[in-house]
Amino acid sequence: MSIYKNILIPIALDHERDPTRAFEVAEALLADGGKVTALTVVEEIPPYVAQYLPADQLQRNMAAAQDVLAGLVKGRKGVDVAVVSGHAAQTILDFAEKAEVDLIVIQSHRPGLQDYLLGSTAARVVRHAGCAVHVLR
Repeated sequence: MSIYKNILIPIALDHERDPTRAFEVAEALLADGGKVTALTVVEEIPPYVAQYLPADQLQRNMAAAQDVLAGLVKGRKGVDVAVVSGHAAQTILDFAEKAEVDLIVIQSHRPGLQDYLLGSTAARVVRHAGCAVHVLR
């Protein structure tokens, strides 16, 4: 049953997870005429580090992420690519709200001790999203 018109797939490029399954789930749940957006969030560079880097380092990081993400969605029809900077969970939530997303398909990694104490990005998205969230393990 295809019921979602606007699906967001956050992809963490620093994890070695293949997003193929997330795309397959999104395609299966996407309504006719709907759209899918693959999103990656580039963490902002802390000021105490940024002072030692070129002034345009964040833009370079975002351009590199754009290239990698574009490669991951290559050959997939109707998938837009978005690269934004910020804190992963909050930025995903903000993007989803602003874009009026009705489903987030997010991959979760195996939790480590720090995830139990701090909460993983996927867990934060699930807790705070204003739309449906489908978590892939």
